[in-house]
Amino acid sequence: MAVGEYPFPVMHPVKGVKLTAVCAGIKKVNRRDVVLFELAEGSNVAGVFTKNAFCAAPVTVCREHLSKAPIRFLVINSGNANACTGEQGLLDAKATCAVIAQAKGVKTEQVLPFSTGVIGEPLPVAKIIAAVPEALAKANENGWDDAGAGIMTTDTRPKGFSEQFEFEGKTITVNGIAKGAGMIKPNMATMLGYIATDAKISQVLLQQLAREAADKSFNRITIDGDTSTNDSCILIASGQVDLPEITEASGALYEKLRATILAAHVHLAKSIVSDGEGATKFVTVAVSGGATRDECLDVGYAVAHSPLIKTALFASDPNWGRIVAAIGYAGLNNLDATKVVVHLNDVLIVQNGGRAASYTEEQGQKVMSGSDISININLNRGSFAETIWTTDLSYEYVRINADYRS
Repeated sequence: MAVGEYPFPVMHPVKGVKLTAVCAGIKKVNRRDVVLFELAEGSNVAGVFTKNAFCAAPVTVCREHLSKAPIRFLVINSGNANACTGEQGLLDAKATCAVIAQAKGVKTEQVLPFSTGVIGEPLPVAKIIAAVPEALAKANENGWDDAGAGIMTTDTRPKGFSEQFEFEGKTITVNGIAKGAGMIKPNMATMLGYIATDAKISQVLLQQLAREAADKSFNRITIDGDTSTNDSCILIASGQVDLPEITEASGALYEKLRATILAAHVHLAKSIVSDGEGATKFVTVAVSGGATRDECLDVGYAVAHSPLIKTALFASDPNWGRIVAAIGYAGLNNLDATKVVVHLNDVLIVQNGGRAASYTEEQGQKVMSGSDISININLNRGSFAETIWTTDLSYEYVRINADYRS
């Protein structure tokens, strides 16, 4: 089940990035479940990863490899998370990297491994290694569609972004694919995201941009409040466009590229929410008038994570009392409830400490019956604002996660 219109786009080639997806039979026969990226020599790669203390073996290996050598290959498997697998999991992740490195004459540290799927099961590394030669042979600049499908687990549809712009007569492309539908909470989500451009950006600036973009996108989504062990978001700059390298966070080229990369991240993040497991509603929680950024986020997450609010959304029940209760327990010091104003879309529901005089149940019901809902909260105690995207909580979510390992 999915909500909203997020069709997979026509993906433009990114110069210096080849990719493909092949079948290894990790969990299902005849399903593309191993994805390979091949990057041009001289590419820069930055990453943002989960903060879960039980981070998966590939996350540990990625962090290590990114600190040691320029990256030339990425290998991703779906169907198995290689998480909570101990020392053997680390050895398996590195073994996958080593096979690719040996075949292509690069260092093992120049390969990044990624996994997504069931936690706690040994990685079927032999199946992945057996699929590597085919993946290496098939990698091409037009492999984005297959790769987008190959990284999915419980997703109902692939998620992609592709945009081009002109600068001084040169065409710059920004592409992205992502997966994720459940176990989604900031820091980042049970998600994998890969965004690539053929522009030239310094490694230091690319890492700064990766963190900023992830913070404003994948770190602003939540479906069920669970932070995964495998979250990874990778930003690639192949540097194949004939323009000077961007080394400063300023200038026309940087600003245009930054805006496009941020748009890619936000689009993919919203695509994940729209495909939330069992989702029937796409919900924007916009909190303004905060004294600080963090208190806006505290209120936003209190609302977005509330099972009572999420089930009311699923039932199209305008039970606005659950919203104000969540605002009240978000932990803000000295919150003056009489100043808080709450709207459902453009319908005023709460002001002056109670139900708005103009509000009717019919107005609230009309909003809640839609599939795209905004909960707009003004705290009226400062100038900060933050937005979070989330979903409702349905019977289907329970069914999907009850059956996930079967």
